[in-house]
Amino acid sequence: MNKSFLPILIGLMFFSLSSNAQEYSFGVKGGGNYVMGGSITGENSGVGNFDGTVEADPEFGFHAGVFFQLKFGKFFIRPEAMYHTMGTTFEFPTQPSAYEVEKLSIPLLFGYNIWGPIDIYAGPAYQNVMSSSLEGTEPPDQVIVAQNTPLAAQAGVKVNFGRFEFDLRYDRTLASKETQNIDIVRAEYGINKGYFTDTRLNQVLLSIGFKIGDSESNPGRRRGKGCYF
Repeated sequence: MNKSFLPILIGLMFFSLSSNAQEYSFGVKGGGNYVMGGSITGENSGVGNFDGTVEADPEFGFHAGVFFQLKFGKFFIRPEAMYHTMGTTFEFPTQPSAYEVEKLSIPLLFGYNIWGPIDIYAGPAYQNVMSSSLEGTEPPDQVIVAQNTPLAAQAGVKVNFGRFEFDLRYDRTLASKETQNIDIVRAEYGINKGYFTDTRLNQVLLSIGFKIGDSESNPGRRRGKGCYF
């Protein structure tokens, strides 16, 4: 599938839905992510080479992007476009190694207002890995396959305070576990040849959003009629 097809499809769908929406909002958001995942197993390929399994330690990253939301009574549909920096750390025998991933995520979320300012939501997300690397590999620019499918799933809760909203969600890749051969500088990290037995990363995101445009704050708009902008 052409990588540009999904964003175009989402855009066309929301253009057709906007005339029936009761409320809308759009804005910017950003925050921190708690990133988890990754395991490497060393291969017993020589005297003194580490041949155990190292599970990565979680680390923090950040994310930023934009959102657009259409509300139909208590229900809403919300596409987003987000940039993420993600990473974990492998504590190898000699020194740690950083596993870093940058990706673009386009979630399509379906939500419901459960009470007052509190909404819950879930939906699929298209994710495009822009870069991925493991510190200490030979060659230094060895490509790490961070995921074998562009799909993920997200679910969370958000709270609205006027033009501001606070959002807590879980982002889980739908990629399957896949093993990749790697070669690491043993003199520096204490591990030589091995296997990246799980390259997948999942994350918990906490963000704050600001509504640049909001139909409830637009006194010139009549509910259910006319143009939103």
